[in-house]
Amino acid sequence: MTALNLNLIQSPILLHGNKHIGYRDPAAIYYDGVFRLYYTLVETEPDGQVFMYTAMSHSVDLVTWSEPTRLTPRDRSLNYSSPGNIIRYKDRWVMCLQTYPRPNGEKYGNESSRIWSMESTDLVHWTVPELLLLKGDQVPVESMGRMIDPYLIEDKDEPGKWWCFYKQNGVSHSYSHDLIHWTYCGNESAGENVCILKDKDQYIMFHSPENGIGIMRSFDLKNWNHADALLTLGQQDWDWARGRITAGFVLDCRLVPGIQKFLMFFHGTGPEDERVIFDTHACIGIAWSDDLVEWQWP
Repeated sequence: MTALNLNLIQSPILLHGNKHIGYRDPAAIYYDGVFRLYYTLVETEPDGQVFMYTAMSHSVDLVTWSEPTRLTPRDRSLNYSSPGNIIRYKDRWVMCLQTYPRPNGEKYGNESSRIWSMESTDLVHWTVPELLLLKGDQVPVESMGRMIDPYLIEDKDEPGKWWCFYKQNGVSHSYSHDLIHWTYCGNESAGENVCILKDKDQYIMFHSPENGIGIMRSFDLKNWNHADALLTLGQQDWDWARGRITAGFVLDCRLVPGIQKFLMFFHGTGPEDERVIFDTHACIGIAWSDDLVEWQWP
């Protein structure tokens, strides 16, 4: 197994976008000595058409990353993207993700954007995505409303009860005991791309307002307190992220030898605002922390 050392990381940029490729919406998992980074791969083809994929790169040292492996099809009417996180459920891995349809060249995903899941036994090969009926079996798909940026978390007080958080009217949340049948449970004021950690007796949510990464805390996943902190990391010194820092995903690596910290993966766009260069140049970056308050980066 490769010895890990954060001091070997020379740049805060792990995956570097350009005028043809953007890397967005990271989700990460560390398993069996390998870091796997899942993300939205946005490709602008030579004729100007834009396609989005859920893709993956892997690394054993956080320094050298494999070329992207595309996990979803080339289809602008679907644009599977924004992997939220990967959970272990029974004998398999489950990833939640979104569709972000832009069939007519729209800049953003249209009203048919929905939440899906796919499964794997090895974190490499994934099943065809299946739609999650997060408003309940009785609500028609066309009446569910636009929903993006999912995240799955098991209830600390009720094992076997899973919550899905997703962007709709702030952040909405639904629960399930089998990841198939869902009950809608309300919404909370928050940004997009939520990521939720369990820490002792509480939950910590990271979410993305217009710029930066906000923090919220809860004891029950229903009632949330907004912290004053807004994390912008090294944005003032980073041309590549000056337009926006967003989509923070925090991975608890406190028990990983050589790391023993929380790692944050995020994406940055710059120097122009993300509204100007939404599809290109976005980069995935890394930072780390001992306490989720003070953050460092290469």
